[in-house]
This record gives sequence, structure tokens and C-alpha cells, in this order.
Amino acid sequence: QVQLVESGGGLVQAGDSLRLSCAASGRTFSSYAMGWFRQAPGKERVVIAISRRIGSTYYADSVKGRFTISRDNAKNTVYLQMNSLKPEDTAIYYCAADPSGIGHSGSFGSWGQGTQVTVSS
Repeated sequence: QVQLVESGGGLVQAGDSLRLSCAASGRTFSSYAMGWFRQAPGKERVVIAISRRIGSTYYADSVKGRFTISRDNAKNTVYLQMNSLKPEDTAIYYCAADPSGIGHSGSFGSWGQGTQVTVSS
């Protein structure tokens, strides 16, 4: 089981930027697929960005062009840079790991505790 710890959430204004970090345990982090998900109040958790082992990335349409997922394999850390934030981005953000490296939205089995992001208008 991969241990994940998110940080970097907070309260910001619309148009601001925020960077989330997720530190992972394990000696084979570079082979993992890493994902960021979010859950807004009263809604289901949805995937917003994935970084796969092979180097490809995926973004949900709602964040494409504004959010960027990146990773530092030497630090076992994945980041989510969020720019041009909107009130509808308000949610709990979770990082997740898929040790297989494949990174299908349903293949993530290890989850962090989540970090709250609130965007005021």
C-alpha cells in the first residue's frame, strides 16, 4: 500500500493560483501512475489529472489549459499547479497512486487524505 500525503490547499480568490503537492512512499514511485481527483460538496469524486508511467498525461475538460500535473520522481512527489481558479473548482482534492503505472481512472487503489481548496468569487 502506497502512503500519500497531500498539502497546499487553502482559500483563494477567483483568478488566483495554487499548487498542491502529494508526497508518496515507496521506492518505485517513478513506475506509478499518479492522479489528482476532486470531490465537490454533494457530488461524486471525479478525476481531473493523471500522470502515467509512460509519460503521458490526461486532463478533464473542466481543468484543461488551467491545471498542470507534474512529478519529481527524485522526491517521490506529484504536483498539481492550478491557475485561473474559479469558484466551481472548490472541492476536496485527493491524490491517488496506481502502482501498475497504467493510470485508468478506475485503477487507483491508494489515496491521500485530501486537501480542501476553496475559491471565493
